[in-house]
Amino acid sequence: MEAENSKPLENGTAERINESEPQEDGKEEWLDVLGSGQIKKKVLVEGEKDTRPQRSDVCEVKIEGRLQDGTVIEKCDNLVLSAMEGEAIQGVDIVLTLMDLGERCLLEIGPRFAFGSIGRAAENSFPAVPGDATVFYTLELLSSRPEDELESLPLTERRKIGNRKRERGNWWYGRGENTLAIQCYRRALDYLDEAVGGIQVEPDNAVDDPDKEEKDNLLLHILEDRLKVYNNLAAAQLKIGSFDAALMSVENVLRCQPNNVKALFRKAKVLSEKGENQAASEVLERITILDPENKTVFVELKKERMRAKERTQGEKNLYQKMMGTKSSQSPSKQKKVDRGSRSKLPWGVVAGSMAAVVAGMVAYRLKFI
Repeated sequence: MEAENSKPLENGTAERINESEPQEDGKEEWLDVLGSGQIKKKVLVEGEKDTRPQRSDVCEVKIEGRLQDGTVIEKCDNLVLSAMEGEAIQGVDIVLTLMDLGERCLLEIGPRFAFGSIGRAAENSFPAVPGDATVFYTLELLSSRPEDELESLPLTERRKIGNRKRERGNWWYGRGENTLAIQCYRRALDYLDEAVGGIQVEPDNAVDDPDKEEKDNLLLHILEDRLKVYNNLAAAQLKIGSFDAALMSVENVLRCQPNNVKALFRKAKVLSEKGENQAASEVLERITILDPENKTVFVELKKERMRAKERTQGEKNLYQKMMGTKSSQSPSKQKKVDRGSRSKLPWGVVAGSMAAVVAGMVAYRLKFI
C-alpha cells in the first residue's frame, strides 16, 4: 500500500511540488514577502504593470493549494473574493495585493499564515489539512475591479455577498481567530444593513404591486440575516474582551427580537464580565421563563446569584472598614466580649446605685444629729 500511494507522486505530482519549492540554484527567484520566511513568492508569469488590486477590490483568481506530499487541499478556476477581507487564508490574502493583473505565481506559506496549529477539517470534497502544515499554492489573478456601490446592487445580490462574508466570519470564529471574524462580520453588516436602509418607501398607488409581497419577504430574510451577524459579532467581541461593543451588538438584536434567547444569554455573559452580576442574574431569570428546559441557564443563574451575593458582602465589608465600624477581632471573640459586657454591666449599675443610697442615708442622719 505504501508503494502504491507513492506512485502518483513519482508520475508527476512530485515534480509539481518540487517546482513550487525553493531550489538551490534559484534562490534569487523567490521573494520572502514578510522577511520571516513564512510567505515566499515566485513569479511564473509576469502580469500587467501597475495593476495591483486595492483593499476591498473584487478579484477573480485561479487557485490551487497542495500539501508538501502533493495532496490537493483547494482548487478553483474562478474564485471570486474581496482583497484583504479575510476571504482566503492570510498568506493568499496578503500576496493578492502584490500581484499584477494576469500574473501567475507560486507560493510557499508557513503554518502561521495558512491553517495554523489546528489545521483544517475536510471540506468541499477536499481532504483535511494537518496542523502546522506548510502549504504550496499556485495563484493567478484573472481580473480585479473596485467593489460596487451598495446602492447600485439589487437586494438579492447584497444579501448573497453579506451572507458570504458572514459565513467566512463563522469560519474564522470556529478557528479562534476572533479579530478576523469581527472584520468579516462588520463587512457583512455593511451589505445587510445598507440593504434594508437603502430601500425606497413604496408609494400609496403601489400597494397592489405583485412584487411587493416577494420584496417584503426578502426584506424579512435580510433582517434575520443581519440579526444573526450581530449575535455572532457579539460572541467574537466577548472573546477578545470588548465588552461594551459586545453589549451594543446584542442590544441591536434585542431591539428587534426582545425574546431572542441566544442574545439574552450573551448579554448576561457580558454583564457578568463587567461585574454587573445582579443585572446578569435578572437577564438569566428571564431566559428561564422563555426556555425552562435549558439546564445551562439554570447553572449560570446559580453562579451569578452567588457572585452577586459575594460582591454585595464584599462591598459591605469595604464600607464598614472605611467607616471604621468593623471590629478587628474575630466574630467568636467579639461575641464573647459582648456576652461579658452584658453580664457585668447590670451588677455594676446595681452596686453603684446601692452605694449612692447608703451615702444619702448617712448624710441625712448626720444632718439632724
